[in-house]
Order: sequence, then structure tokens, then C-alpha cells
Amino acid sequence: DIPAGTGLGSSSTVTVGALHAMYTFQNRAVLPEQLAKEACEIEIETLKKPIGIQDQYIAAYGGFKLIEFQKDGQVKVNPIHLERTRKQQLNENLLLFYTGMKRQAESILTEQKENIKDRLVILRHLTQMAHYALDELQNGNIDCIGEMLDESWQLKKQLASGISNGIIDSYYQTARKAGALGGKVTGAGGGGFLLVYCPHQKRDAVRSALHTLREIPVKLEPSGSKVIFDYRR
Repeated sequence: DIPAGTGLGSSSTVTVGALHAMYTFQNRAVLPEQLAKEACEIEIETLKKPIGIQDQYIAAYGGFKLIEFQKDGQVKVNPIHLERTRKQQLNENLLLFYTGMKRQAESILTEQKENIKDRLVILRHLTQMAHYALDELQNGNIDCIGEMLDESWQLKKQLASGISNGIIDSYYQTARKAGALGGKVTGAGGGGFLLVYCPHQKRDAVRSALHTLREIPVKLEPSGSKVIFDYRR
């Protein structure tokens, strides 16, 4: 449904989906954890892509999750429980716009990986923010997501050059002036999609301000990889 190379995890989603389809073709049941691990092996170890493992795990598991990546290589996937009305509010306040810019994520991610040792303070802060956001969400403070998206986006831009540019910054500031509380470019950055959070009453103003960009309808997905059609002669 979307252009490739635009930061929405499409490559990992395709890998997880293809694995799931092949297991199903062999009449073999497979757990999300196995799908995620094998997708990571294919992309990172076999294809040598300089990527993380978050996309494979959320594609396999789906839903609204807190995913923790441990130092020993273990991955903990825990569901986040929100009241239905709160989840609906969060869903409605997230808007996704296509910037029209494609980019090569590998160069950005390679530089980001090389910079890790010099950016540990920023990375630790981003980790802490995820846990803080979870607490705020469960306390009913949905708007915290917008505020924390803004803070995390400013931090993310320090991880490597090329994550943002003048055009992206202009779009982002336009959204903010129209009432968005925060946002970020999805994926590695450098182009692709701009995700913004805005209070319900500001959505029309933000859409009008970014009218030159194509908005993509988006909603929280309740489940991960699943077989939706299995026809055998």
C-alpha cells in the first residue's frame, strides 16, 4: 500500500509475512517469536542490512506493545493495556503524511551505528522516555505522546546527519504552528513519512497547513502477521 524505502518497516514486514506464508504452505504452525527471530537472521545476518530488530518484532506480534531489547539478546514483548476510549483518542490524534521524498536508509543507519558510543547519553534518555510515556498513557495523559514525540525527534536528529533536512524541518514547523504538539519522521529519517500528533480540535488546521502532502489513513493494528487467505487446490 505504500512506496518502498519510506520508513514504515515495509522490508521487515515483507520478510515476516513471506516466512509466515511459507510455514503455512507447509502446514506448520509458527509463533511470533520465531517469525521475528528468523526475519532478523535473514535481514541482518544473511543480507547484512545495518538495521535494528524492532520492525521484525512488531510486524510479527502486532498490537500495542512495549518491546524491551535486553543486553543478553533476549526480547521482552509486553502488551500495553489502555481503555478503549483512550486508545481511540490516541488513534484519532495521530496523522501520517507522505513527504514525497525517498531515501537510502542504509547510509543513515550505518552512520548512526558508528556514532553509538558517542551518543549513549541520548540513547539512554530515549529509552527512559519510552517507559515514562507508558506510565503517562496508563494514567490517561494521551497528549504526552505529542510532547514526547517532539522531544524525541529533537534528540533523534542528533544521532546522525541526514535524519532531517530543510524541507522536513519546514513541514514539521508548519504542523507545529497549526497546533500539532509533536511528531517525527518515521524510520531512519531523511524522507518518507511525517507522523504528527495533534489534539482532536486541531486536526483540521494541521491537515489544512500540510495540504500539499498526501495524508495516509492510519490506525493502530490489533494483531501481527496472520494468514488471511489460504486456498489450496
